[in-house]
Amino acid sequence: MFPRTLLCLALSAAVTPVLADTVWLKNGDRLTGTIKFFDGTKLLLETDYGGSIPLSWKKIATLESDQELLIKEGQISGERAKSLLAAESGKVTLANGDAPRTIELASIQQIMKPKPLVEDLVITGNIDAALDYKRAENDTDDYDIDFKTQMRHGLWRHNATAGYNRELRDDVVTTDNWSTEYALDRFIDEHWFWQGRLEYKRDKIEDLARQRTVGTGPGYQFWDNELGAFSVAGLVNRGDYEFANGEKDNFYSLSMKWDYNRYLLGKTVELFSDGEIGKPLANAADYTFDAAVGLRYKVTDWASLNVKAERDLVNGSEGELDETRYSLGFGVGW
Repeated sequence: MFPRTLLCLALSAAVTPVLADTVWLKNGDRLTGTIKFFDGTKLLLETDYGGSIPLSWKKIATLESDQELLIKEGQISGERAKSLLAAESGKVTLANGDAPRTIELASIQQIMKPKPLVEDLVITGNIDAALDYKRAENDTDDYDIDFKTQMRHGLWRHNATAGYNRELRDDVVTTDNWSTEYALDRFIDEHWFWQGRLEYKRDKIEDLARQRTVGTGPGYQFWDNELGAFSVAGLVNRGDYEFANGEKDNFYSLSMKWDYNRYLLGKTVELFSDGEIGKPLANAADYTFDAAVGLRYKVTDWASLNVKAERDLVNGSEGELDETRYSLGFGVGW
């Protein structure tokens, strides 16, 4: 009977999940889970009882972890810690073999899992596809594909987007356009950055056939963490327009861009919006507006359903464009 009891205890221990990380709060509470990320204000703790829990860094007394983590006390360099050991309130010990080091929690600016090549590399992005087939008195086929990715390391951030939309009504193409954009951000401090960007748009149906834009200017990052991000940028741009009739126009303009996303319900639902408002310097009546807003519902860790509304508006002396699109589709994220 005794050996059988030992066997049952051993099997129970084998199937019981081991929570490697523990966080002690200043009020005496203790939480267990897996440390996912710390961005300077919030520590994200993944738990099996409450999902992703954001914890205020100011409320944490100390913490411990069995996983290897990159601890950054500055914006550029960081230290790989084989594990974290609990210390007195307001401190944590970085365990690295025979030379453990105890530091103040207030000195830590970021905690993350180190990447294989660039330790502090953070890559996020998604591809959304929407297909709409309507068979009625007027047959309609609508294809919409959008790509967006962001890569951050140290003081640099790379942003890339691309999109394609094509619509046929009774086998006649009524919409056929695509666009791509690349922007490079150089952070000056935790919030302020300087951006340079290149953008190209091509439309085979509308009067405004081609748009090329080069711009640069300051930006401000309100927040950027595991629960979402919000940034704005003010740019001075050089724009080149080419119309379907062969006419061309070039001008300088000012624009304001925004990029926002926020995760809700334990990161199951994502609210997102991005866009740009532009104003040419030469003509007080001209302006451009390009924006999107939507919701993304996470089906699995990588798959999602999304609904989105987009508005593209150009009011200029050489031509006009006013287009609104709604889409419901499927996407993958990373």
